[in-house]
Amino acid sequence: MTQKTATNKPGFQAFLMLWIGQLVSQVGSTMTGFGVSIWLFEQTGSATALTTAMTAYLLPNILFGPIAGTIVDRFNRKYLLMFADVMAGIDTLVLVLLFASGRLEVWHIFVLNFLTGSFQSLQWPAFSSAVTMMVDKDQYTRISGLQSIGRSLTQILAPVLAAALYAAVGLTGIITIDLVTFAVGVLLLFITKIPQPERTAEGEKSRGSFWQETKYGFTYIWQRPSLLGLQSVFLVLNFVLMLGIATTVPMILARTGNNEATLGTVQAFGAIGGVVGGLLLTAWGGTKHKIHGVLGGMIVSCLAGVVLLGVANGLLLWAAASFFQSSAISVLNGSNQAIWQTKVAPDVQGRVFSVRRLIAQMIMPISTFVAGPLADGVFEPAMQEGGALADTFGWLVGNGAGSGMSLMLVLAGLVGAFVPMMAYTVPAIREVESRLPDHV
Repeated sequence: MTQKTATNKPGFQAFLMLWIGQLVSQVGSTMTGFGVSIWLFEQTGSATALTTAMTAYLLPNILFGPIAGTIVDRFNRKYLLMFADVMAGIDTLVLVLLFASGRLEVWHIFVLNFLTGSFQSLQWPAFSSAVTMMVDKDQYTRISGLQSIGRSLTQILAPVLAAALYAAVGLTGIITIDLVTFAVGVLLLFITKIPQPERTAEGEKSRGSFWQETKYGFTYIWQRPSLLGLQSVFLVLNFVLMLGIATTVPMILARTGNNEATLGTVQAFGAIGGVVGGLLLTAWGGTKHKIHGVLGGMIVSCLAGVVLLGVANGLLLWAAASFFQSSAISVLNGSNQAIWQTKVAPDVQGRVFSVRRLIAQMIMPISTFVAGPLADGVFEPAMQEGGALADTFGWLVGNGAGSGMSLMLVLAGLVGAFVPMMAYTVPAIREVESRLPDHV
């Protein structure tokens, strides 16, 4: 497909229209995810079932991410976004038909999550690179903050609505609402102007066969040690943290006797924290050197978020931990996105951003999948009265249902905080902004 040259950028108003459409659609999707999680736990009573469903959603980003990035750089990004949204909507339609007919089984969730994740692998690089073409460079950090606000508003609205609607209209009603939000998102996307990037020297250099262009994303990052080092930090941190975070939902449900309202409240406070972090980033613009926002945000998220989440054993502290974790994540993700948008030319961002995401998340499906059996088979039994770890750590996280998963969160948060601390000692990572030129 022929690329068209962008003469000027649509600006904030066009981005705001795109943002609103995606917000509405994501609220519906997250409501469905929340309802499905409750249904899965009610059907199985197992943390393994939930973490397997999460793994099925994450895995396609590993398998298809680089291919998706090449497609994004070759074709119209607006149409690709619409295609990904429509296909995700079809997956949701299949889900509601299976449930309404009484034929929905646990393995159906795994398959549908895998398909939805496949389309998400296309949607993320298309959206990220589209935003680059809609606003000026000095607005990247603030726009990232606004995107974080959208994600967090989703987490505020969706759990509260889903928890209330689950009892009133059931999973069928929730998924039906999701389908309506998909339609709204696609409509607003259709009427939003999203320019295609101009060809740059870097883009021309990368041209070749489909597989040569797919390989280019790997080569680009490999040849820039600062970017490779930065993503390696995310790789290690994500692996460590997911060993604990993947068990958060079953931990809270286990400790509250399957109280969905408590779970929804904790997740809502986390979302409020994300909004606060996003507002801070949007108004402030982030640290002068964005790397401090990235690494500092990681440390705060691990200690004030993940560790506290594990130590806590009640709604108030769970909510506080979720708040601090999400607010720090908003700052670190927005700062990181601004670094990459500033350093990578727009016409190769699809491939580079897809490989960037692959590096950061490629081990997450493994840690997510392992977390469930590790909780059910090792930590939960070990933290019961008379268990191997009960006397050693009982004073910290207590004993009984959910305490083993709480201990997993504490350990993951402590080890996770160590990772960005060590990254500060590596000059290539610490000086990423001065070592790499901005794209013109």
